[in-house]
Amino acid sequence: MDLRKAEPYSSYDHFDSRSRSAAVGDNYDRYRVRQRRSMSRSRSSRRRSTVLPEGPYITTDRKVAPPARHELATSMEALIHHFKLVDRGASACPPGEVYYPIESPRGELGCFVRADGSAKPARVHMRDPSFSNLQATAHMVKDAYIADLIATLAMLDPILGRIDR
Repeated sequence: MDLRKAEPYSSYDHFDSRSRSAAVGDNYDRYRVRQRRSMSRSRSSRRRSTVLPEGPYITTDRKVAPPARHELATSMEALIHHFKLVDRGASACPPGEVYYPIESPRGELGCFVRADGSAKPARVHMRDPSFSNLQATAHMVKDAYIADLIATLAMLDPILGRIDR
């Protein structure tokens, strides 16, 4: 499942999102599918190239936005405000839970946050796709050569520091 297609966010619904597949399913097919998908999105983004609108990129609300860097050297109030925002957070969040996934190059990357009503979350967990992708390795290399194992791991592109959660 591709989240950019199933649940479009940002501007992904404006891009060419045809599914790509191959017949054999070996490492070379996976490489070609990835290459074709990348080229297709690149062409689609060039056709739709839009310029970002002019104006500020950050909110001017001083309750949630830190002061500008140049203000920190000249204003004690700005320095105190910056410290309070970083140390205590912007404001209290309503209690509840949320999980928000996005499509990363390796698969679904998700963030789970549980709030208890205070300014800091009670629990935060990042779901990294590398751990779940590695579980498919045994099926992908069944009846294959050792050299195929190395290439298959390279195609999965895991971040090994993120699989030990």
